[in-house]
Amino acid sequence: MLITFFRAIVLYLVVLIVMRLMGKREIGQLQPFELAISIMIADLASIPMTEIGIPIFNGIIPILGLLVMHLIISIINMKSLKAREVICGKPTILIYRGKIDEKALKKERFTINELEERLRGNNVVNLGDVEYAILETSGQVTVIQKPEKRTTIPEDFQIQPEYEGIPYDLVVDGKVMEKNLQALGKNYEWLKKQVGKFKMKPEEALVVTLDGKGQIFCQKKQDKGAL
Repeated sequence: MLITFFRAIVLYLVVLIVMRLMGKREIGQLQPFELAISIMIADLASIPMTEIGIPIFNGIIPILGLLVMHLIISIINMKSLKAREVICGKPTILIYRGKIDEKALKKERFTINELEERLRGNNVVNLGDVEYAILETSGQVTVIQKPEKRTTIPEDFQIQPEYEGIPYDLVVDGKVMEKNLQALGKNYEWLKKQVGKFKMKPEEALVVTLDGKGQIFCQKKQDKGAL
C-alpha cells in the first residue's frame, strides 16, 4: 500500500516535469501530435503506478522517450514548413466572405450545429454576422465578423487612449515581490509608505498591485479568527 503511494508520487512528479517541459499550451490548443503524446504519457504512468510488480523505470523511461520525441518534432515543425503541414495540417476556412463552404464542412466532418456551437463560443449568435470562420490546426475556430457587426474600438473614432502598461504584483499573500519592486525601480521603504496609506503593513496585505498609471490596489488579509 505504502509502495503504491510513493510510486504514484514519483510518477506524478515525472509527468508534471515532462508536461512543463513540453510547454504552456492549453488542452484545447494542443496540436494532434502533442495530444497523442499527452494521452500516451498518461497511459504509461498509470500502469507502473498500480502494478507493483512492474519496475517503476519501465514507466519513467518511455515517458522520457516521448519527451525527446516531442522535442524533436517541435524542432522539425519550426525548421520545415512542409513537415509542419504534414504533422499539424493546415487551417480550413469554413465560412468565406459570409458564405458557408459546404465542401470544407464535409471534409472536416463538421455539422452546421457544431459550427453554430463554435460561433456561440466566440460570442457570435448569428451566422449572418460572420465574414470568415477558420478551423485552426488545434481544433479552435477563429471568427472574423463583418465590419458593421464588429465591436467598435477607440481607433474607429480616431481616439488615442493613454498608455496603460501592465499591473505589477508587489505583495501576494503577505510576501513582498522583491524582483517586481526592483523592475519598477522601487524599494521596500517606498512600498511600506504606499501600503501605509491603507493603514496596514505590506506583510498584512493579501495583494498589492501597481498599474501602468501609478494607481495602487491594496486589500488586507482576512484575520484567521474571522474565518
